[in-house]
Amino acid sequence: MEPIAILVIIVVAVVFLTVASALKIVSQYEKGLIERFGKYRKTVDPGLRWIWPFIERIKRVDMREQVVDVPPQEVITKDNVVVTVDAVVYYQATDPVKLKYNVANFILAATKLAQTNLRNIVGELQLDDALTSRDTINEALRAILDEATDVWGTRVVRVEIQRIDPPPDVTEAMHRQMKAERIRRAVVTEAEGDKRSAILRAEGVKESRILEAEGQAQAIKEVAEAEKFQKLTVAEGEGQAIERVFGAIHTGDPTPDLIAIKYLEALQGMADGKATKLFLPMEFSGILGALGAIKGVFGDEEQPA
Repeated sequence: MEPIAILVIIVVAVVFLTVASALKIVSQYEKGLIERFGKYRKTVDPGLRWIWPFIERIKRVDMREQVVDVPPQEVITKDNVVVTVDAVVYYQATDPVKLKYNVANFILAATKLAQTNLRNIVGELQLDDALTSRDTINEALRAILDEATDVWGTRVVRVEIQRIDPPPDVTEAMHRQMKAERIRRAVVTEAEGDKRSAILRAEGVKESRILEAEGQAQAIKEVAEAEKFQKLTVAEGEGQAIERVFGAIHTGDPTPDLIAIKYLEALQGMADGKATKLFLPMEFSGILGALGAIKGVFGDEEQPA
């Protein structure tokens, strides 16, 4: 092969490699920072970009949400209890220029900043408040980190406390306290149940006795009304009978002789009883006179016989 052909091939290859090195691809989730002789020139969007070979270069910045794992650390609470705390920080780039040029190692800087502020926040809380106020700690730490990292061109989306672990002896004491509290609640609940049950039973007995007394009173009232009605009915019947007898007597116009005979029959019935004393009515003298008249009549009838 001739030297000229070889030279042409070399020139073509160099041109091809130069053009290839001048074409850069920026991904969809990235921003491109073009530097010329080491100085920032402009920011480009995703796509195929052209730069001057050997003069310019492009730096890519990931604009997606990132996570920083804050390693566990020991923190002393306000009531002098040592707890182990760790967290995760979610951030997102808002200004790729600041993120690239204002901080050398954003991950390390964010981690140290989160650790320092986490110690300050938890150190101002009691142990019980630290264990039950995770949302408060998360929001406070997020606000501090968001303000501090604003100069780095990032936005802290959220902060999550992963764990807050007290020492083993404190954990055991908390477990015993929680168990004792649950036992106390169970005893109180059982006592309240027994009290309520006793009250309901007493109210049931009371209502039962009241209903029984009302039933007995109603029964006595009904029996009294029935006896009263019965007595009234008997009295009315006897009255009607007496009226009929009285009317029959007046209608029949009995003679003194007949009345005397009825008196004698009544006395005979009275004498048949077991009574030892016999009371005679005041009109007995008139009856005796009627008997004398009857005797006279019978005497007059016997003489002719």
